[in-house]
Amino acid sequence: MLRYLTAGESHGPGLLTIVEGMPYGFKVDTNFINNELSRRQLGFGRGMRMQIEGDKVEVVSGIRFGKTLGSPVAFLIRNKDWENWTEIMKIEEGEAEETLTKPRPGHADLAGLQKINGKDIRDILERSSARETTARVAAGALAKLIIAELDIYILSHVTNIGGCKACLNDPPLIEDIKKIDSSPVRCLDEKAGSEMVEIIRKAIDEKETLGGTFEIIVYGAPPGLGSYVHWDKKLDAKIAQALMSIQAIKGVEFGEGFNLANLKGSDAHDEIFYNNTKKFYRKTNRAGGIEGGMTNGEPVVIKAVMKPIPTLGKPLMTVDMKTKEAMPAFKERSDVCAVPSAAVIGESVVAIEIANAALEKFGGDSIGELKSNYNSYLKRLKEM
Repeated sequence: MLRYLTAGESHGPGLLTIVEGMPYGFKVDTNFINNELSRRQLGFGRGMRMQIEGDKVEVVSGIRFGKTLGSPVAFLIRNKDWENWTEIMKIEEGEAEETLTKPRPGHADLAGLQKINGKDIRDILERSSARETTARVAAGALAKLIIAELDIYILSHVTNIGGCKACLNDPPLIEDIKKIDSSPVRCLDEKAGSEMVEIIRKAIDEKETLGGTFEIIVYGAPPGLGSYVHWDKKLDAKIAQALMSIQAIKGVEFGEGFNLANLKGSDAHDEIFYNNTKKFYRKTNRAGGIEGGMTNGEPVVIKAVMKPIPTLGKPLMTVDMKTKEAMPAFKERSDVCAVPSAAVIGESVVAIEIANAALEKFGGDSIGELKSNYNSYLKRLKEM
């Protein structure tokens, strides 16, 4: 089973990722991991921070001669901006010259200080910042290496920014990833992508922020990943939790999702067919590839909603925690739109859950054992 832990603050020295449960013998290309970190920084509407940081991993443990040892893998991702924050984020004993006391609506600021009985919002925002997701993308890159060995691949694309929706006749395929990433908003519909850019430009001028939706598709997952037995082992529940844990994500659906509320039962489910080539298959995928908490052999299709980032160029009103007076919230450096980035982060956390389900199902202490068990399972499926 994969377990991962992240540590680090947004403007601290760096971010740490520790991944436990990587089987022995996986080839780890750090260029692939660094490319994943670069993909997280994509998207028109990102803030100045993306021009400062050139995220790269430093391997601390768990890899020898380019392969996993079966021990925990640890990565360090240094924050280049740390050099500008050494006094504000000082590690040694002391006190801040200035405390932040004007909580931003929509952030963890107020509830976090209430929780810990704190006095400085920076003690909350440095960890609750979406900068933390950099470490998760590094962990997700390792998960992608696992599922790729089983011919399982994952992609994401933006479907809506600020109410401008993409219109696609067919879902994107794995070979479309380069085209998606080349779009300034990671949208495969070029017309909609151009309109999204203009909407973001307008939001920049108006000192506003924008949210949107993105879709994640997992290709190649065999039936049976996950479980119907226990609530906490259902794969759709675990994926939903993983996505909802990403900062600013406010909703997740599988397949037809909320639209199923508008359909009759005869139109809502996917009929099952059989032939000697495809074996058991479905002509539709309204369930989004998961039934009863398990993959059913169809592509896993997930959509997620990201709210507009709550740090605005024209701050919303709040109450100063010290004086109790009404005033505008403080302004921290932020993005105008981060939906393209959130989609890449979504890929990463979904990849971790898919890899986890595969390791739980097929087991094995090494890549050879894992693949042997997996191939035996596929052979048995063909014989059913």
